[in-house]
Amino acid sequence: MDPDILNVFTQPAALNQFLVENVITPGEKKKLIKPTASNNPKLEELKLLLIDWINTTLKQEHIVVKSLEEDLYDGLVLHHLLAILTKDLLSTLHLLVAIAKHFQPSLAIPPNVQVETITIENTSKGLKTTSAVEYITGSKENLEEQSMDDAFDELFSRAPDRLDDVKKVFLQFVNQHVGKLGLNVKDMESQFADGVLLLLLIGQLEGYFLNLRDFFLTPASTTEMLHNVNLALDLLTDGGLLNFSVNSEDIVKGDMKSTMRILYCLYSKYKTKET
Repeated sequence: MDPDILNVFTQPAALNQFLVENVITPGEKKKLIKPTASNNPKLEELKLLLIDWINTTLKQEHIVVKSLEEDLYDGLVLHHLLAILTKDLLSTLHLLVAIAKHFQPSLAIPPNVQVETITIENTSKGLKTTSAVEYITGSKENLEEQSMDDAFDELFSRAPDRLDDVKKVFLQFVNQHVGKLGLNVKDMESQFADGVLLLLLIGQLEGYFLNLRDFFLTPASTTEMLHNVNLALDLLTDGGLLNFSVNSEDIVKGDMKSTMRILYCLYSKYKTKET
């Protein structure tokens, strides 16, 4: 038996209890949260929030959940949400977070919840263990990025009829600000590709004085366009407006989804700014 397995349990009896409750057949692996994770305050906060959400949602069914491990594993409670057929807190947490995010995206799920896990495998040489850290919920920044990506993916794939409406909103917002410079944007796909309008828009909104020596006002090559776009992305990142990765080449190629995501970073902050 792997001697490290004893280190993940607070007492030797805990290992014996685990082996009694969880039969691991030859060649099988099982991953579970370490018993010491009970001292993780963020994990406890997440569990309490999910229990409260379940009880509120199923109140009319006169169902009361007190423990995620004991009350959900048989599937009776989750018959009204989704069924869980194994008594596995780790899988239960992942599934409940996914369900809660789908059906109630406004729920204030604690960000950046992580737990220590141990994977136990029954090999021909005995039990082999591997420790790791697994995220139950991502960081706040990752959740915001995922949420935005999902929104634009949904727009392009399932609601293309609304695309023109969103474009009009962005164009109105852009022209409200670059119009002060005597400029007018009509085509986002082509007019943002060289990075000039994006830089001027950022300068107007963020109050930057952009030295003409720092960018190409009339770029004559793809290299110069990429320089402009990369400068704009750096300014957005430094200003805390961009917290996800962007391929500058996509902007230069006129990729509408990438361009709209960039514009949304500015729109979400300045949409209420008066002319």
